[in-house]
Amino acid sequence: MFGISMTPYLRTLSTIVILLSVRVASAQLDFEQEPILYSSATATDPIARLMDPIKSGETTITWEPKHGYLTSLMKELAVPASSQVLVFSKSSLQISRITPKTPRAVYFNDDVYLGWVQNGDVVEISAADPQLGGTFYTLDQRDTDAPVFTRETAKCIQCHGSSHTRRTPGHIVRSVFPDSGGQPVYRLGTQVTDDTSPFAERWGGWYVTGTHGQQRHMGNCILADESLSEKLNVESGANVTDLSSYFQLRPYLTPHSDIVALMVLQHQVAMHNILTAANHSGRITMRDSEIMNKALERPDGFESESTDRRFSSSAENVVRGLLFCDEAKLTAEVAGTSGYAEEFAARGPFDSHKRSLRQFNLRTRLFRYPCSFLIYSDSFTDLPHGVKSRVWNRVREILSGEDDSPRFAHLSPEDRQAILEILLATHSDAAMLTQSSEAQVTE
Repeated sequence: MFGISMTPYLRTLSTIVILLSVRVASAQLDFEQEPILYSSATATDPIARLMDPIKSGETTITWEPKHGYLTSLMKELAVPASSQVLVFSKSSLQISRITPKTPRAVYFNDDVYLGWVQNGDVVEISAADPQLGGTFYTLDQRDTDAPVFTRETAKCIQCHGSSHTRRTPGHIVRSVFPDSGGQPVYRLGTQVTDDTSPFAERWGGWYVTGTHGQQRHMGNCILADESLSEKLNVESGANVTDLSSYFQLRPYLTPHSDIVALMVLQHQVAMHNILTAANHSGRITMRDSEIMNKALERPDGFESESTDRRFSSSAENVVRGLLFCDEAKLTAEVAGTSGYAEEFAARGPFDSHKRSLRQFNLRTRLFRYPCSFLIYSDSFTDLPHGVKSRVWNRVREILSGEDDSPRFAHLSPEDRQAILEILLATHSDAAMLTQSSEAQVTE
């Protein structure tokens, strides 16, 4: 027609139709489509890696009457007892066993979160899988010769794969208005909280031990009679260092629900979700780019403007999370009660000046050097190259002062220099900080 071959145009049209069909089909659950295949893919998180050695007998976790498999599992996974935080709102799997008198205990390290309740049927587990995002398991608490881990998908994803988690499988720290039984009063609203949340909105439905000056949070409080008042008495929950008047402490591994551990938990959960969203978005972008390149007979690895924009958008979200953009400022010093801060900071890695991204500030912000320790995580390492190369390029631009835009004004010249030096000395990908942006993208 009109002397022009229609074959290339038909091929392109067909490709566009295929892409649109894929996107429409996966509009609600991108992570269940190619290339993610969340529910059917083989997980590689710390729990998945532990299950085979347990089955073969190479590794053993032992049961004891008071806590079942919890303490042995914590030891195997290097989850510290000092990380214990306590939540009494009915907002998890075993809600019938959770009340203000019997809170759920959560223990965590960089990659794994464990939930334990008194007389619970299971230990609830969520983990950070480098490719899949949040993966969820239960560990049967019955005493058997072969402990049973079960991977949960559909049941957990109803909440943990929603707008609360950037529509990818992830983790949630939520603040609620709890009634006297621990039931959230939903008509008053709930907040998914992270390091950007105002201090005053944090930890409703949680116990909090530690001091925080004149700052106030929602922890340690209930609505005793919601028909008389819709306001929590936050003064009563402030600067609490002893929980013995709230509930019986003996069943728990420690008497603490450490405020510093809670602050780290909030940041870490949000950062894991950001990394998962960037991973999935990057892999879907790669899939779409490969389809278009093949249809248009472009060379392998060709990046269109659209592909570049999509990679760059995902990378920018990661950078903002890593560098604590929009972090809520502290107005008074915060101190925990369990020794968690000291244990966490001691883990390093350190540069030759004994500096680490795990060192705390706790006076005006969470960390002394505001760059997330999760930059060392497998979830960061396994980001698609198109995303990670752009992350490193942006980090280089910001830390070098090349980008001095207002969004990063919270980083002083001294902060930038210190973070740059720490990363160059301690990160396996540090060479990316000295490469040009073109070299990073094409590597």
